[in-house]
Amino acid sequence: MSAPSDAAAGSRPDATSDVGPRAVTSVREAGAADWPVIWPIVQEVVRAADTFAYEPTMGEADARAGWLEAPRRVVVAERDGVVVGTANMYPNRPGPGSHIASGSIMVDRAVRGSGAGRALVEDMIAWAAREGFAAIQFNAVVDTNAAAVHLYESLGFVTLGIAPGAFRHPELGDVGLRIMWRDLSDLRTADAGGEA
Repeated sequence: MSAPSDAAAGSRPDATSDVGPRAVTSVREAGAADWPVIWPIVQEVVRAADTFAYEPTMGEADARAGWLEAPRRVVVAERDGVVVGTANMYPNRPGPGSHIASGSIMVDRAVRGSGAGRALVEDMIAWAAREGFAAIQFNAVVDTNAAAVHLYESLGFVTLGIAPGAFRHPELGDVGLRIMWRDLSDLRTADAGGEA
């Protein structure tokens, strides 16, 4: 693993960081200028090869293109100005499938379980409803990623199905991939304010 840039290294939590589990997380739009602090998070998650079906040896240029390129909306979660997570969101498919949103969420391992992921998913849900998407579909949630499955279920996602053995986990062998779905009709109706 290559060392992160100085900017990224100075902007990530570590074991001695004062970024604690109760710190407030804010979510903001991100852009190309944020890549130096997004890349170490993406690199860490992808290289672990236990939660995302991305090539573990993916280089920075490919990761940047895949994470930032339009039509994606990219956000970061921050605690006291420190980037601790990121998400991208986009139409799940082009053309006739473009009314369904999808996205990816990655959180720095040092702060997992402390609310950053929840803040990112809540932001994604609000964005998708605001943009008029009918639902959000996560196409490949690793079945053994219990924390993510629990988080998504707590925010109204349901599992549509599990492709058995579709993910090669580095420690557990072949495990399932879930397709998870969050209908947004409840939020679109609420946003309409009762207008007919």
